[in-house]
Amino acid sequence: MQLTATGPTLGVVGGGQLGRMLAEAASPLGVSLVVLDPTPECPAYPVAREQIVGSFDDEEGIRALGERSDALTFEIELADPDVMERIAEDAGVPVQPSPDTLRLIQDKLVQKRALADAGIAVPEFRAVGSPEELRDALSELGTPAMVKARRGGYDGRGNLPIEGPDDAGGVLADLGTDAMVEAFVPFVRELSVIGVKGRDELRTYVAGENVHEEEILRETVVPARTSDEVRERAQGVAREVLSLMDGRGTYGIELFETEAGEILVNEIAPRPHNSGHWTIEGARTSQFENHVRAVLGLPLGPTEVQKTTVSANLLGDAPSREARLSGVADVLAEPNAHLHWYGKREVRDLRKMGHVTVTGEEGEDDRGTLLETARSCRERLEFEP
Repeated sequence: MQLTATGPTLGVVGGGQLGRMLAEAASPLGVSLVVLDPTPECPAYPVAREQIVGSFDDEEGIRALGERSDALTFEIELADPDVMERIAEDAGVPVQPSPDTLRLIQDKLVQKRALADAGIAVPEFRAVGSPEELRDALSELGTPAMVKARRGGYDGRGNLPIEGPDDAGGVLADLGTDAMVEAFVPFVRELSVIGVKGRDELRTYVAGENVHEEEILRETVVPARTSDEVRERAQGVAREVLSLMDGRGTYGIELFETEAGEILVNEIAPRPHNSGHWTIEGARTSQFENHVRAVLGLPLGPTEVQKTTVSANLLGDAPSREARLSGVADVLAEPNAHLHWYGKREVRDLRKMGHVTVTGEEGEDDRGTLLETARSCRERLEFEP
């Protein structure tokens, strides 16, 4: 790639907070972003070069995106792989990661089967299409268990715990009958590894520890509060997952650490991931910059941790209203605290509105204190009525 006054253009299906942070990371590289998103003046709009307003499966919109771009990628799994594949073939614009990978990820059952067939450890699972099938599966897997819609789940939506066979009808009424059920994993902690697949190289970031509530990520602690051996094992599993994926880019790989120290793969996201936001301040190269590099076929940046880091998500509350945040000055006065506001116009219950990252001093390893500070910063931020 040669830089010019205009530089290359990356087209992104999706213009949410991930698209916004991709644009922020791309700019210093001389790369411009054009995004496709159904929401006018979406979060990425202020920092992208251009927004095309259209749905994630809008063939005309994606075709216009391809005409303006040197390469295409996506920041949301709701992108239509068939449309992207047709446009890539017609316009000669590469799509990274590949549409085949997007198809694999979009169906959680297909994803789990591919991992299991490759010998990668995953929780026990069964396909279910009716309350009767779910009850039969529970008799094998035991309860409690987790029932997941095969398609369309996002940010914890589409996942429901089930306590016993009597709940089968109600759970499938909420999720739909195209579902799967996973055995409960008695995990010690939830981990994630951000991995990057480049033109001819794989890189992984250190494993982070994720804290979830109501199936939604609240905090990520880096490095994860576990042994070096477990963190290295998690990175090894992530590299195995990356070897299965077709196409370049950043991948978020969610994992369980069991009491026996085993690493099980939970889910994969073929894009930058919420649990990798810490990399902006905490790693030598952020997950967003490495995604841009990978998609454009550029050398990947180093992924080593620079500082112990904790990130905490800022989630919306009910009722829905105009987004106005107070307490910003208090947080910015906190040493080593970094606020990321996504610019969404409306607050909704549990909607991701931003995040706060707190970094440690050189050599500091008191992750518990950093976690308390990150939570304190979040508590000082309030949505005004």
